Amino acid sequence: MNTMKMLSILAIVFTFFQCGSSKFVTNPPFKINSAEYNTWVGGLPGVSGINVKIKLKEKSTIQFDSLYFKMRVTKVETKNSTLLIANYSTSKKNPSDIILDIDPKKELKNQIPRQQTIPFELEENEAVLSYQFKGKTRYIKIKDIKKSKK
Repeated sequence: MNTMKMLSILAIVFTFFQCGSSKFVTNPPFKINSAEYNTWVGGLPGVSGINVKIKLKEKSTIQFDSLYFKMRVTKVETKNSTLLIANYSTSKKNPSDIILDIDPKKELKNQIPRQQTIPFELEENEAVLSYQFKGKTRYIKIKDIKKSKK
């Protein structure tokens, strides 16, 4: 009986490890030439963001979807079929649609802020790019993203 429990637990653990390791594609149908990011600060207090640029080695017809970076996710824009751009807002500026009133009942209409989470554990200079290939969503991990001086 004890052996059966141990085998069952090992089977479950092995299954989870297999799922986690097969999440990323190791040989995508495109090649990345370089990846870099820069942070920026706007003219108003609290307005800031992160821009990520991924340069492909050659033109690609792949439909790129999202980029997961620094605990955030955003849609990717494709420029000239060789440049992918992801723009993240890190602004701490208060949204203008928040209702502040002496009557707390009016403030109940305010949206509850949600903490964004991503389904990947990433290092500081890693990102995950999602794309569509043959009708399926695929993921590639991009390592060693450089911080540009711009």
